[in-house]
Amino acid sequence: MPNKDKGRDALLEMIKAEQLNAGHVSEAFIAATAKTMGLSVGEVYGVTTFYSFLSTKPSGKHVIRVCKSLPCCMKDAEMIIDWIQAELAIDPGETSADGRFSFELINCIGACDLAPAMLIDDQVFGQLTREKISEILKSYD
Repeated sequence: MPNKDKGRDALLEMIKAEQLNAGHVSEAFIAATAKTMGLSVGEVYGVTTFYSFLSTKPSGKHVIRVCKSLPCCMKDAEMIIDWIQAELAIDPGETSADGRFSFELINCIGACDLAPAMLIDDQVFGQLTREKISEILKSYD
């Protein structure tokens, strides 16, 4: 019988590796991992959905995450969100038709001193304006 505690210790690393390799964590991966590790599907799903940087649905080539925490909101994060929506013609939670970008809102990216801020993949962009956002998005063509 598998050791559940040992499985839980390795679970997050396995999920992160799947996210990195496949671009998301599929239901099939969750079920197979649960079976292999002697965990319930709910346990694996719960870990997967707890972290905002993990996704159970396929993402675009680049993932835009906009900070919606209080410091960013006080520094016009809503304008940033509206501008990205207009530039890409997608809403938060969606992926662009060409598959280039997914757009997500998250609570914090750890860049309060740069508010309003966003993250594209692993790169932080701060003190955003409409013009800066347009330039940044064009650089990902």
